Amino acid sequence: MKGSTVPKPSGMREDVLDGKVAIVTGAGHGIGQAIAVQLAQRGARVVAVDLAGGELAETAALGNGAGGEVRVRQVDVTRPDEVQACVDWTVGAFGRIDIMVNNAGGVLGQAHKPVESVSDREWAAIVDVNLNGAFYFIRAVAPHMKAAGYGRIVNVSSGAGRSFSLTGIQAYASAKAGQIGLSRQMARELGAFGITVNNVAPGFVRSNPATERQWQAMGEAGQQRLLDAIALHRLGKAEEIARAVLFFASDDASYISGQIISVDGGNHMF
Repeated sequence: MKGSTVPKPSGMREDVLDGKVAIVTGAGHGIGQAIAVQLAQRGARVVAVDLAGGELAETAALGNGAGGEVRVRQVDVTRPDEVQACVDWTVGAFGRIDIMVNNAGGVLGQAHKPVESVSDREWAAIVDVNLNGAFYFIRAVAPHMKAAGYGRIVNVSSGAGRSFSLTGIQAYASAKAGQIGLSRQMARELGAFGITVNNVAPGFVRSNPATERQWQAMGEAGQQRLLDAIALHRLGKAEEIARAVLFFASDDASYISGQIISVDGGNHMF
């Protein structure tokens, strides 16, 4: 998304999220950046969170340049103390937290290796950022949303969590499946407080350096196999994933909870 602007999503009022306060993790680039910017464009006040603080400047510039409000926080989602501090800061700055988007994750530069070769550290690192980070943020925002009687939690998992990882990384598929289970369980627990919890499962998107490396590692034959398995015969865009998140975050989805939307163009590999 370098040097680009994020198109405004169609079919949704400009002010549909006017005044709402949102936290978006993994917002420094790619899908997370698209989510943060589109939320701001629709009237939300957004706290964009990422471990790489330097990347957040572009997110803020895109969101604020489009007439929205984006503030940034450098947070390690695997650190419960940093997560709690981020939520406390957000509530202190805005007086509320309405929308929580858990998008941070990825494979952390890992590649497939036989399961017997996977170290404890490699396994734990991916589970920590993809699953534990989502849990820490849900735990931190839940009291505020309960008190308000309102909340929208959207977790961004993956087609890998619904079936298997295209790159064969065991911890990634497991953590994303766990995140889907967490979404369903939290929907059950928090529903009585007016809080919905849903999940968006994207297909493969070339949205950051890591996914670009994965794409190139597939080779021409592997790339073609993936495209042939997608009903629309193309990869998705970060902005298209963001639109599904916006739907769940809006009151258009007020009677939807515990659900998973696959935004993958009709990927028959999954």
